[in-house]
Amino acid sequence: MLKINEAYLRSGLFGLQDGIVSTTGVVAGISAGIEDKTVIVMAALVAVMVEASSMAAGQYTSEKAAHQLESNAHSDNLVVGALIMFASYFLAGMVPVVPTIVLSQPLARYVSIGGAFVALFVVGYVKGKLVSRSAMRSATELLVIGGIATIIGLVVGSIFRV
Repeated sequence: MLKINEAYLRSGLFGLQDGIVSTTGVVAGISAGIEDKTVIVMAALVAVMVEASSMAAGQYTSEKAAHQLESNAHSDNLVVGALIMFASYFLAGMVPVVPTIVLSQPLARYVSIGGAFVALFVVGYVKGKLVSRSAMRSATELLVIGGIATIIGLVVGSIFRV
């Protein structure tokens, strides 16, 4: 069986989940509050780049602190973990962004949300399989978490509509 480094798995799954959830919330919220496609795309791309960079930096510094705190040797490389976080967040964040780029509103919003929900379900399912737990339960849990964040984005965007 393939041995996966725990720190790298944590970085990848956290990046995938947060990239999908956060970006979908941003895309859904902004597109509910404004119709200008250029503004929606720009805000979504800025959010993905800034958040992916922030998550990678946070991954690096938090893992470095854990390495410094614990006396046992770690098998992970801090830079690799940060790069995994950045790449997984960025790629997952593109799930709701791409429909916004290629489709018109409001169809793009619906496709973004639907695509994000499918992606969350798949990530949750794979996570369940990787950690030998109920894949369906893991998939459903991730879908519910993402759904709540998306609803929050839609509500806030609708309240502050411009």
